[in-house]
Amino acid sequence: MDSNLTRRNFLQKSVAAGAGMVALNPMSAWAKPKHQEMKLGLVTYQWAKDWNLKTLIANCEKTGVLGVELRTEHAHKVEINLNADQRREVKKMFHDSPVTCLGYGSNFEYHHPDPIKLRWNIDQTKEYIKLCKDIGASGIKVKPNGIPDGIAKEKTFAQIASSLNEVGKYAQDFGLTIRVEVHGNKSQELPNMKAIFDQVSEKNVKMCWNCNDQDLLEPGLEANFNSVKRWFGDTVHVRELNIGDYPYAQLFKLFHQMHYGGWILMEARTNPLDKVAALKEQLEVFNQLVAQSK
Repeated sequence: MDSNLTRRNFLQKSVAAGAGMVALNPMSAWAKPKHQEMKLGLVTYQWAKDWNLKTLIANCEKTGVLGVELRTEHAHKVEINLNADQRREVKKMFHDSPVTCLGYGSNFEYHHPDPIKLRWNIDQTKEYIKLCKDIGASGIKVKPNGIPDGIAKEKTFAQIASSLNEVGKYAQDFGLTIRVEVHGNKSQELPNMKAIFDQVSEKNVKMCWNCNDQDLLEPGLEANFNSVKRWFGDTVHVRELNIGDYPYAQLFKLFHQMHYGGWILMEARTNPLDKVAALKEQLEVFNQLVAQSK
C-alpha cells in the first residue's frame, strides 16, 4: 500500500503521541461496557465502491473487517428502489455472514437555506430509514455540510438541530440511530458541532467523530474530544491509520479511556491496487493502536 510512513516509523510516532495522556472523566451512561472493545469496519467510500454486495461481504470476511457502512451510488446498489423481496435478500446475505450491516452512509444534509432543498433532504432521509430497517441495519449517517454565508450561524445551527430532531423522532419508530458525521466547511469545527447538539433533544441522534484536521484546533484534540463525547454513538470515521499526521494513538487512548465499544470505520482516501491486502494491513495497524491504548 502506498504510504509516506513505514510501519516502524508509524509505531514510533504512535508511542510518542500516546505518552503522557491524562485520564478522562468516568464513562458516560450510554457508553458500552468495559469488556467490549473497538472494532474495525469499513465505509464503502473508496476501497469498496466498485464491489457488488456479494464481493463486498466476501472481501470483508477475507480481511476480518466485519462491519460495513454502505455508501450511496456504489456498486453494491443498496438503494430505495429495491423492492420488498430484494430488501429481504440483502438482509439475508448479511445475516448468513459474519459481516454486520451497520447502515447507510448517506449524503443527506440539513444546512440548506432553501426550504425546498431542506425538505427534500429530510424526506429522503426518512425513505432511507425505511430501507435501513428493511435490510436489518441499525442506523443511517447524515451530516451538516457547511454554514452558508450571509446567514447568522445561530440560525443555521438551529435549523440543523431541528432537522435532526425530526428525522431522529421518525427513526425511533424503526429502532434506528441517526449518526451525524462531523462534516462540512466550518460546521465540522467542534464548537459548532457542540452548538448544534446542544439543541438536539432526540436521544437516538448521535455524533460520528470524523478525524478532521479541525479536531486539532485550539484548545486541542483532548479538549475538543471531551466537549462532545457525551453525544458519541457507535460509529467513528477514520482515514488510513498509518498515513499522515493525525494523532491516532492519542485518539484511540481517549476512546479507550471512555470505554468506547463501537465501530471504527475506515473511510479510505488512497487507491491501492490490492484493496483487500490494504484492508488487512489497516486491521494490523488498528490492532496495534488498540493494544497501545490500554
